[in-house]
Amino acid sequence: MWLTGTKSGCGGGGCGACTVMVSRYQPATKTISHFSATACLLPLCQLHGAAVTTVEGIGSTKTRIHPVQERIAKAHGSQCGFCTPGMVMSVYTLLRNKPQPSMDDIMQALAGNMCRCTGYRAIVDGCRTFCQESNCCQANGDGNCCLNGEKDSDKPEPEKLQLFNKEDFLPLDPTQELIFPPELILMAEAAAAPQTLWFRGERVKWVSPASLEELVQLKSRHPEAPLVMGNTNVGPDMKFKGVRHPLLISPARVRELFQVSETPQGVWVGAGCSLAEVQRLLESLVPRFPEEKTEVFRALRQQLGNLASQQIRNVASLGGNVASAYPNSDLNPVLAAGTCRVSVISTGGRREIPLDQDFFVGFGKTVLKPEDIVLAVFIPFSRKGEFVRAFRQAPRKEHSFATVTTGMRVAFSEGSNVVQDVSLYYGGMGPTTVSAPKTCAAITGRPWDDETLSRAYDVLLDELVLPPSAPGGKVEFRRSLTLSLLFKFNLEVLLKLREMSLITEAVPEKMEPLPRDILPGVQQFQAVSEDQSEQDPVGRPIMHRSAISQTTGEAVYVDDLPKVDGELFMVLVTSSRAHAKITGVDVSAALQLPGVVDVITAKDIPGRKVFAMMAYEEQLLAEDEVSDLLFILNFLTFPGLHVECLPPPPTPAACLQVSCIGHMVGAVLADTRANAKRGAAAVKITYEDLPDPIFTIKDAVEKSSFYEPRRLIERGNVSEAFKEADQVYEGEIRMGGQEHFYMETQSMLVVPVGEEMEFNVYISSQWPALTQSAVAETLGVPSNRVTCHIKRIGGAFGGKVTKTTILACITSVAAWKSGRAVRCVLERGDDMLITGGRHPVEAKYKVGFMNDGRIVAADLQYFSNSGNSVDESVLIMEKILLHMDNVYNIPNLRGRGAACRTNLPSNTAFRGFGVPQSLLVVENMLNDVAMLLGRPTDQIREMNMYRGPSITHYKFQFNPGNMHRCWEECKLRSEYDARRSAIEQFNLERQWKKRGMSIVPIKYGVAFAEGFMNRGAALVHIYKDGSVLVTHGGAEMGQGIHTKVQQVASRELHIPLSKIYISETSTATVPNTSNSAASYGTDANGMAVKIATETLYKRLEPIRQKDPKGSWESWITAAYFEKINLSATGHYRGHDLYMDWEKMKGQPYAYYTYGVACSEVELDCLTGDYRTVRTDVVVDMGRSVNPSVDIGQIEGAFMQGLGLYTMEELKFSPSGLLYTRGPSQYKIPAVCDMPLQFNICLLPDSENGRKTP
Repeated sequence: MWLTGTKSGCGGGGCGACTVMVSRYQPATKTISHFSATACLLPLCQLHGAAVTTVEGIGSTKTRIHPVQERIAKAHGSQCGFCTPGMVMSVYTLLRNKPQPSMDDIMQALAGNMCRCTGYRAIVDGCRTFCQESNCCQANGDGNCCLNGEKDSDKPEPEKLQLFNKEDFLPLDPTQELIFPPELILMAEAAAAPQTLWFRGERVKWVSPASLEELVQLKSRHPEAPLVMGNTNVGPDMKFKGVRHPLLISPARVRELFQVSETPQGVWVGAGCSLAEVQRLLESLVPRFPEEKTEVFRALRQQLGNLASQQIRNVASLGGNVASAYPNSDLNPVLAAGTCRVSVISTGGRREIPLDQDFFVGFGKTVLKPEDIVLAVFIPFSRKGEFVRAFRQAPRKEHSFATVTTGMRVAFSEGSNVVQDVSLYYGGMGPTTVSAPKTCAAITGRPWDDETLSRAYDVLLDELVLPPSAPGGKVEFRRSLTLSLLFKFNLEVLLKLREMSLITEAVPEKMEPLPRDILPGVQQFQAVSEDQSEQDPVGRPIMHRSAISQTTGEAVYVDDLPKVDGELFMVLVTSSRAHAKITGVDVSAALQLPGVVDVITAKDIPGRKVFAMMAYEEQLLAEDEVSDLLFILNFLTFPGLHVECLPPPPTPAACLQVSCIGHMVGAVLADTRANAKRGAAAVKITYEDLPDPIFTIKDAVEKSSFYEPRRLIERGNVSEAFKEADQVYEGEIRMGGQEHFYMETQSMLVVPVGEEMEFNVYISSQWPALTQSAVAETLGVPSNRVTCHIKRIGGAFGGKVTKTTILACITSVAAWKSGRAVRCVLERGDDMLITGGRHPVEAKYKVGFMNDGRIVAADLQYFSNSGNSVDESVLIMEKILLHMDNVYNIPNLRGRGAACRTNLPSNTAFRGFGVPQSLLVVENMLNDVAMLLGRPTDQIREMNMYRGPSITHYKFQFNPGNMHRCWEECKLRSEYDARRSAIEQFNLERQWKKRGMSIVPIKYGVAFAEGFMNRGAALVHIYKDGSVLVTHGGAEMGQGIHTKVQQVASRELHIPLSKIYISETSTATVPNTSNSAASYGTDANGMAVKIATETLYKRLEPIRQKDPKGSWESWITAAYFEKINLSATGHYRGHDLYMDWEKMKGQPYAYYTYGVACSEVELDCLTGDYRTVRTDVVVDMGRSVNPSVDIGQIEGAFMQGLGLYTMEELKFSPSGLLYTRGPSQYKIPAVCDMPLQFNICLLPDSENGRKTP
């Protein structure tokens, strides 16, 4: 069928890219149910009798597009597009069940869908159009509400610029949706006596019994066989941990497991019921009974709202959640505290087991016997005077395993505040759900007051102890959470006792949940001039040119390319040691496995065995010798890089060495991905560990393990200025790394053409020319034999340059050796392990300042953890130093930077290229100054800003006027002063919840400091029918470069966008291109296209003069017969930039772009949970070519920064193994993390030095 719309982003149900809709017919009720699910976890055998709808099934450009697809696309909610089909299917499934959803429904539906590009606002705005909302000004994002009397009805409303017009959207008509296949209804109705289903594979058997009796017998005969319902536990274990189960039992057709029955004491819920079904059941039960009887129901309902994603809740079962006994389970502590119990059946009969401290016996273990089957879970009614609460703290608000989670219950003697019974259960505080019996004993029989609870806190702290090496880390934080969550329970109970008049003391504070209502934001941009032609698209919010095909799943990525005849799949073999000699590599077992064709090592490389970067060489694969330094890259290649600064070459080693866990040793070729994986696992490597591996910056500094050159830059006399300063302060700050988490992992397909050593490389790379030259050198062929093709990239952010090139070289060797096409698509875990990310940085600073707040001197020292190869680390450190002033004129300033060599996977370029790390340091330094002086930080910032014609510490002259305009505009739009006063009042009135607000500016240098990189190239063809084909050197990765280039060509040729097509980026059409990076892609390639199209339009001038009223098509036809060349190249010779580090001066940037962001955050002081209440961003984009694209980029960058500074955390083992290798361990921001109000403004009337096409 080759349906490629459903994407594989993580393989573990954590990103939502593979979301599909599953529909089932229920014969008992004669209804059809629809639910979303992640295809990567959904066993095909489980879908017998079900209908699966993928994104292709709901609409396409060949038939009609569905309103969901249209609205996400036209609301600019698709950038790289890799996650978009999953987003579409999540919302589509919601609309099938609820055609008029609320915003809460939308947010719940999207909670399990990750996006790294957009920042979510555009997606939410597109989906919001399905909601029936008020037309109030506030609901429509207007800051001045008519209800406040702030609008003058006599004044005409100026036309409000919008990124899209919802009036243009297709209406949603539920009657036109796909019908459930009638044959499946007939099959279900005909199955009066269901039969056992068996599915037999090469390695696994799957059985689905039709009755409870048969299930019991099967489990008795095969007690080791797991029961599979949602596959959310067994599936990841088999996929990622290599666990093998010869037999899987699916009880999905056993009706007794899905029965719900009410009793006077409570409700029995079938263990097979999905968590979503349990959630809906509880929502229906709560209104039916008095509040005092539904305490356990409401606590469970609350936890279910945050547990996993909608897709996971739709398939994961209640019984599976209990039996899996995860230590940080959200439900088990509540079930245990609520005195729930389970009904269990086996060949020995039925019995009931209480869910208490004796039920959970170890990690993933319970008192259940291997042959036991959980039949149902009993959830009791609560009674008067009994209160049950659930609390959790997690790295992300939703769709995240909890750090600590609790279930707490207290029962009081009738008519008093004396505790009759209490239960406290915690998850995340041990290998399993744990109780606190000693703490409960300290509370029972005593009045619920401060004295009792103070004693309980002391007992709890002693009772729940975690060793320093406890799995999961954060030991002190987790221990403090146990106290904080008990205190929150105390506040809630006191409030209830007060309501019941059982106490008279005032309650300290009512703990309201953090705000969560999403308000429409304002996206402000400048209208085009009135005299601009309607046909001219430049400056208008044009939809991403591929948005529709991305929402329909028709957009093609590398792994969507059809399989080539005889194609092989490649899986890498990587080191499991961080610093070791390889004493042996045994591939014999791998080569004997079915489907395995060959194993590739460094000895197979026919040409150059290393990849050259920044005067260093990096091995493609671990080889017999550690390579010498590369000295041949001279000043022509890297101006300003001086050979005398480089260290002497290292002494070659006599055997293979690896320098990090994840170091690539070889690769296995097989006929399928699965066989290649098994082959790679079968390669046996023996090691001899080398002494003293280096993992931290501290260790590297102590051992002087650096990549050269180290950099120094200084202006003024820093030492003398410190003597003159009123105050001097020294501080330091540490910042961790960040994973790119592009949704499309590293992907490539190398196809030998079969003639004269020619190769086609289809790759997801930001720099095709680099890949081309590197592959050619690796194979020992001229570059004209290698052609790189890039249709689009599913996200990159700087992470698809160097490591992508190395992977392409290895894949090309495999294709060369085998003579067959070879595909390599990394799994998420391997991608995160191998490719590195943003550099962790540690910095120390010394700042001298006057008592009025003026900073007169600063000395900053930066160290980055670069990993086991230099990659772009020195360049990144240089950019850190060049931006260490940010927007502040510090007259005496010194900066030193060193890239540390460690035994972790090499870090690389990442969006911002060192600037986020640099700015964190200087802004933290200013915060320290403000705190020491007792002044607001914004005053200190404003006082020290550059003003008037200015010069940086590297002697680059510029005018900061637009920076000040951004600052003032942001303060005005964010109502900064008024809201600061409101926040102060908010904080005075609350003890345990606080709000904070900050406004921060940025000055960012655009383009490459290496002058030769600043270039653009294009090739434009006009065909006889008047259609235009444009090719240029930029790679489309979601940033909209193709869309902007199309707009430029439309303007210059004076033709509609529909006549212009961009197929791909290819080294066969546009050679010797630069990297799509440094915020310079549109500047360079847009100008190149402008030059080419201007040339063509000028050639047509004689034709136009002869026939001024002719059509475009008639002009082109005439030009063809006049033999006018209708093809032109464009070459843009960009800025000649440089940086001389010896003289500490240069012009490393073409111009600066400025921005200011203001954010307000509400914080739960007891748990650390927070919510970004509002964010206002003002950015100087110059004259925007496409405001919708630029605003989307700003929003995505903000959310990526929010993840960097507040959520995302890379964790390594003491031996250097990356623990966080997927979305279950590494949390990027989700839709629940976007600011509740997200306002973006592009600075109007700006000329920032940018050459806009």
